This record gives sequence, structure tokens and C-alpha cells, in this order.
Amino acid sequence: MGEPGDDPFTDVLIGFTHELRSAGLTVGTGDVLTYFAAMTPLDPTDLIDLYWAGKTTLLTRHEDHAVYDRVFRQYFLGEESPARTMLMIQPRSALEAEAALVLPATEPGSEEDQQERQALGWMASDVDAVKHRSFTECTPEELAALRRIMTRMRLTPPRRRTRRTRTAKAGTDPDIRAIIRESMRRLGEPSELYLRERKNKPRPLILILDVSGSMADYSRQLLLFAHTARRSSARVEVFCFGTRLTRITKELAHQRPDAALAQAARTVVDWEGGTRIGASLDTFVRKWARGGLCRGGVVVICSDGLDRGDPEVLATAMERLARLCHRIVWLNPHKGDNRDFQPSTLGMMVAAPHIDLLLSGHDLASLEELAGTLPALN
Repeated sequence: MGEPGDDPFTDVLIGFTHELRSAGLTVGTGDVLTYFAAMTPLDPTDLIDLYWAGKTTLLTRHEDHAVYDRVFRQYFLGEESPARTMLMIQPRSALEAEAALVLPATEPGSEEDQQERQALGWMASDVDAVKHRSFTECTPEELAALRRIMTRMRLTPPRRRTRRTRTAKAGTDPDIRAIIRESMRRLGEPSELYLRERKNKPRPLILILDVSGSMADYSRQLLLFAHTARRSSARVEVFCFGTRLTRITKELAHQRPDAALAQAARTVVDWEGGTRIGASLDTFVRKWARGGLCRGGVVVICSDGLDRGDPEVLATAMERLARLCHRIVWLNPHKGDNRDFQPSTLGMMVAAPHIDLLLSGHDLASLEELAGTLPALN
């Protein structure tokens, strides 16, 4: 893989072995070289490969496994993980790695460890089946495990080119100022051609969640997903609606998910009530979208489409919203895993012409699909 500093993968692996040594594990130079050799035919951006290759090459004692899991979680999945800034970690890889590490770092054989393994131990061996299980079919213990995985998700909004430019090695436009400065230093003969390129910045991401009675089985999980999105990027706005629209971006800023959801529940006065999608979206367009909140952004609407209001209001609001934002994504839990899903409710049929992407949002796999699709919505 080369010498340290040659590529980010080498620096990440060496940094991980240093963290293991700092945690008290005995990791020799030969073990590190064996780890590098094991990773050569594997994908360095796949956390599952990184996890198992390290576990089989760097550990020699069974009692070191808990420490290894703790260090791996902090180094590759932590909030301020150095690996996140150096590797392009795929959302699916991060979720599966977190599922393998979902058990807390308790002492092997302890009573607490046995209880956790009885409730959550199946996660490591059957992750894919759990991700495709609807939230309505999950037991409380399964939902608790899924929430722990969901809090590790990271949403990356798509990026767009701005009018501003920056110095680049392979830009398209000459950097006139840099060329003139270099010419003045060299008496009118610049040594090289300086170039500039357009800057990129993330698009705004706006989540509008239906918390009416018909969405009661999904609203808490969708709010937890919104909390994760809010922590992933500063350019994320979150709204809830039942019979009225409520902005809960500040409420979800709390670091602890349970505290953030409790504060949001106190703010939303029409929780599990009626549904007025058209009126709520019309309020969003008039009060927020026209002010530039979603200009060039991606709007994600999570609702089953059961609207009790005037369909004409919904049609007008969706048409205006489509003109003001970049893309509209709709999550409808009734879609499930049906790829041939056709809207049957009046609200969905009215909104369908203005939707760019329709997903389900009924399980963890569909939310993971949204996380993986967002960066490509350019």
C-alpha cells in the first residue's frame, strides 16, 4: 500500500494501529504489515473488510476483542472520527459495520452481556434481514437495536457548483491575479500557468415529516432519521405537519436523540391528529420556500398521502414547490418493497407529477437507500 503519506488509506490504517496501541493492545510491526497484506486484495473503503481483516491479523488474545471493537467504533464510526475525513465510507458499509458492533463493550460472560446478546446478538449474523423488516413488524427490542444503527447513519446532500472560484491544479480558467503576481516576482516571465475552478457546496436538505395519526407507526423512526440528518449537515431543515406545519430544526439540534425527540414532541401540537398535506405544504411554500430556504435544495416529504384537505391546494403547492427547489423526494411507507407501486390515494395521485423520486421509508433499508441516493441527485 505504499509508505505513510503516499495515500489516505495507508495513513488511516497506521493511525488505527496507533490507537490500538494507545488502548493497551500489543500490536507489533509484523502485525501491521500482515494487516496491510490482508487488506491488499480487499476494498479499503469497506468497513466490514477493515474490521475483519484487522481482527484476524492484529489480535492474539480473546480478551482483547472488546477493546478492539471499542477502538474501531471510535476511530471509524465516531462523530469526530479521523477516518471519516480521509475515506469515502459508503452508507451501507457503515451501517453493516455498526450492526456488527451494536453490542456494548461489556465484560465477556457478565450478566449484562448475556442479556444484551439475547436481545441484540442476532444483529451481527442477519443484518440484511433486519434492515428489510418493516418498522411496524419490529419488536421493541428490535426497534431499539435499529435506532442504535440509525444514529450512526450519515446523510451527504448533493453538491452544486457555485459562482465563486478557487485555485486549482487542473482548472478550466486562468488565475489572472496569480499569474500577474508571479510575473512581477520573475520580471515579467511567469514560470507556470495558474488555473482556477468553480467551488462546490452542499445543497440544502429539507425534511417535511407527516406526524398525523395514519403515520403513527413510522413517525418516531422518521424523526430519529431526521435527527441523524440534522447532525450530519448544518444545511438541514426539518418540519413536521399534521393539520398545521411546525418547524423543529432547533429542537432536533440536541445531541441526545431521546431528548431531541421529546422536545420536538412538545413543540408539535397536532401530533397523531388529522392530515392536511396541501395546507401544510402551501404554508411551507409561502412562509419558507419563497424566502429562499429551499432554493437549489432537495425536499424530502415523508407521508402516506392521506390528505383530508382540498386536492387543488395540494396540487398548487406541489407545483410551486417543484419550481422553487432542485428535487422532490417522497417517502411513502405504503410503497413497501413493491417496485410496481402505483399511487392509490388522492393526495399521492395529485402530487405524483411533481415527484422526482419515490421511495418507501418503511424500514431501515429504504432509509439507507435514500442516504445512498442523495449524493447523486445533482
